[in-house]
Amino acid sequence: MRRTVFYISDGTGITAETIGHSVLTQFEGVEFDTYRIPFVDTEEKAEQAALRIKTTYAQTGVRPIVVNTIMDQTLSDVVANGGALMLDVFAPFLVPLADELGTTRSPRVGKAHGLTNFAEYEARINATNYALSHDDGIDVQYDDAEVILVGVSRVGKTPTCLYMALHYGVKAANYPLTEEDLENLELPKRLVPHRRKLYGLSIDAQRLAQVREARRPGSRYAKIEQCRRELELADKIFRRDGIPVQSTTNTSIEEIASKILSQLGIEKHMF
Repeated sequence: MRRTVFYISDGTGITAETIGHSVLTQFEGVEFDTYRIPFVDTEEKAEQAALRIKTTYAQTGVRPIVVNTIMDQTLSDVVANGGALMLDVFAPFLVPLADELGTTRSPRVGKAHGLTNFAEYEARINATNYALSHDDGIDVQYDDAEVILVGVSRVGKTPTCLYMALHYGVKAANYPLTEEDLENLELPKRLVPHRRKLYGLSIDAQRLAQVREARRPGSRYAKIEQCRRELELADKIFRRDGIPVQSTTNTSIEEIASKILSQLGIEKHMF
């Protein structure tokens, strides 16, 4: 089964796509062709979106699905003329929340992802710059770090650091365990003073070999034996020093980051 899904918004469409994706993953056995239509903020754009929906309906013979975050009801009604199943993300929450708060909403476009707090925005940019400058042991001055990810090469340290910086404003550094570190079977001395900030990442050896093979085809670095050996030695270091660790093999970057922040007691809201 294949279904077409449109994420339609009068803003960026990020909220519609994020929530829609989370919902769609609950339905196995269905292939979804997804499209984002952002900035539908005029009647003309709404009519264009409705026409695109109608065209898709005619071509596939199956009613499209729309995940909608348009705030203007008039524009939503125009889009609905396309004949899709309309799923309004905000509708189930607005009325009961307005009743509870004793006030009416002030519909404004782009609040969720707009630049509304300059201090928070600057903190996020600073955290991102920090993650980049402290990537793969480039800068080993970790006094300002809130978390330091440790692991062998290609287990997912860099993307996880960047995700935490961009979405939580966390100053995250990462340190790749070298051959010398692994042979010594002990934490590098530069990390010892920051033990409470350390968090280990691991991965299935077969998966690691695939990732490394794509990066350096045919190299010793990518051999399954080498990957298995490095992971086993790293695990011994983690267990010896009591460093929390999780596998990235079948876990999304969002879940990896959330678990890290939770286990290290870092409480920051998502941007």
